[in-house]
Amino acid sequence: MSNLITIDPNPSFVPKESQAAPERLISGTPSFKSWPQDASRGEKVLTGVWEATPGETHSIKGTMFEYCHILSGRIEIEETDGATQAFGPGDSFVMKPGFVGVWRTIETVRKIYVCVYD
Repeated sequence: MSNLITIDPNPSFVPKESQAAPERLISGTPSFKSWPQDASRGEKVLTGVWEATPGETHSIKGTMFEYCHILSGRIEIEETDGATQAFGPGDSFVMKPGFVGVWRTIETVRKIYVCVYD
């Protein structure tokens, strides 16, 4: 097995589909698709592609780092202090452990993710 992983931004396999957990839902009826593409270090490092339809949810990272690279769509992330940042195609960011905020999907978003669990 190679130690070089290519992430396919448009995977052809069937995604895992889910809805926002009731305790995380703020508004809308967002649905999610994920195309996991690699798991390493005993499932502590996960990579793949994720997509969400418009809506607003609580984002709570706990002990996880998450790197995101937006492929398409538009989102806003509001931190608990009220600071809000907007992201669109080509933007990248990291949510560090302890991050708590609001994730607003303005238009259906697709991102590449790398999640690292402590």
